Parts: sequence; C-alpha cells; structure tokens
Amino acid sequence: MILPIVAYGSQVLRTKGQEIAPDYPGLQKLIEDMWETMYESSGVGLAAPQVNKPIRLFMVDSTQIFNNLGEDEKDKYPDGPGIKQVFINAKMLKSNGEPWSYAEGCLSIPKIREEILRNEQVTIEFADEEFQMHTRTFNGISARVILHEYDHIEGKLFIDYLKPLKRKLLRSKLDDISKGKVSVDYKMSFG
Repeated sequence: MILPIVAYGSQVLRTKGQEIAPDYPGLQKLIEDMWETMYESSGVGLAAPQVNKPIRLFMVDSTQIFNNLGEDEKDKYPDGPGIKQVFINAKMLKSNGEPWSYAEGCLSIPKIREEILRNEQVTIEFADEEFQMHTRTFNGISARVILHEYDHIEGKLFIDYLKPLKRKLLRSKLDDISKGKVSVDYKMSFG
C-alpha cells in the first residue's frame, strides 16, 4: 500500500525516532509499504518519520542512482553498483573522510535541491529486517543517502545544513510546502 509522504512543517519530521523491538506491530507490512511508497515517489531512500511513524527505521536503494548514471559517470562514485538495505535502530559510529558536495533533495521537501556537504564515509551499526545486527562502513553516494536518512530518524533535515541566508531565501518555498501549496506526482500529507 502506498503511504502518504509527510510534508515539511509536520512535527514528526523534527522528532527523534524511538527504537523498536522485533515484535513492533505490523513491521514487515510497514517495510513492504515503505519500499512501495519510495519507488512510487521515485525516491532512493525513505525514513519512517516521512510516513508519519516516529521510529528508527529507514531504507536505502542507491542502486537506482547507478542504474540512471551515464556510462561516463559510472566511475564517479566508489560504491557502485550501490546498496539496497533496511536499517532498523541505526546508530552512527563515525562519519569520516573528505567532505564533498552534492545536490540533495527530499520527498518531504519537494522541488528543492541544494548542495550539501557530507563526509564521504559512514560507519553504522544497525539491525536488518530480520533483526540481525550489522556494523558496516559505507562510502560514496550510498554513504550520502544513509546519512540523509539517518538524519530523518534524528529529527534533522538536509536544509538544516544550509547557511542562514540560504535558508532565509528558501523560507517562502518552505512555507508553501508546509501549507500544501506544492504540486507533486505522489501522495503527500500536510500539517
């Protein structure tokens, strides 16, 4: 089932997600619905707060980015062909490497893309959908998507990294999004 994406301005996007247990009600169905929702809205990552669930759950499919790169761009990122992974109760252990810039967007903040600096590598501890624990280091574009989604479960948004002047310039667009004055080709909920 396709779930509505929560728009910028909703309190759940600023709420630190709660850890969940393996018996979280309807977890497998939620994961299935989130994959379906993410693909339907052409996303490469989706966090539970974006579908109005204040829990520590997100998913990443960076393989889509690599599938859409031109042949001359395939060597641009060190993590090809990307990853497809569910992250439950994730805890970032470290983020390191050279910071690099990339134009990020967010399904909850449609029609806005901004250059954001993030480190090139992240080491993260997480449970998969079977609640098997992993500690892994990711780099490149996969690390960037993971860091973006991890921010969501921490109540943080990519626009928080912008300089105050840049955020001020975006204020009217952000206000319009929070009021539902935005047209997208996927389901959204406002307020």
